[in-house]
Amino acid sequence: MPRPRADALRNRERIVVAAREMFVECGADVALDEIARRAGLGNATLYRHFPDRATLARHVVLYVMDRVTAQAETAMVEESDPFEALCRFVHAAADERIGALCPMLSGNFDHEHPELLAARHDLEAAVEELVRRGQEGGVVRPDIAVGDLMVALSQLSRPLPGTSCPSLDRFTHRHLQLFLDGLRAPARSTLPGSAITLDDLRSPR
Repeated sequence: MPRPRADALRNRERIVVAAREMFVECGADVALDEIARRAGLGNATLYRHFPDRATLARHVVLYVMDRVTAQAETAMVEESDPFEALCRFVHAAADERIGALCPMLSGNFDHEHPELLAARHDLEAAVEELVRRGQEGGVVRPDIAVGDLMVALSQLSRPLPGTSCPSLDRFTHRHLQLFLDGLRAPARSTLPGSAITLDDLRSPR
């Protein structure tokens, strides 16, 4: 198969970036025509790359997951302190709007698409390594698991009902840092229940 032309690849990325912005601002049901307009392209170009909403949504989620995985891997390489690496990752993931995209993963979204499964595996492995390094280094409390981190990140980086997205950044990083300070070892309290694992998050119960 011939390789896509450079301008076609640029247009594809422009569409995905515009779609991510509009899914965050307006929800997953935003008109595709509006996404094309935000990208500065015609409707025909959008549909040539993404024939339907489900395909576009999947590629937006893949785009965000790949970028968040890269943030985790970069933090581990560039930060010698494992707690600082964890903090850097969490704030970077929030900037990617990972929490605001969570509603897209419900309904008829194809969770078992091979590309999504591979991207999720890479992301989970990177975040698990971040947490493991912190716990083995004695700087992250031992009674938490990756699921605890992902639940908090999802909730704290998602716009509150009735608020506008442009104001979100004023509060997100402040409250994420409060949460991260609670992960520091030694722990100052005993957590109720048990650590949340990734398997817990995937369980239908």
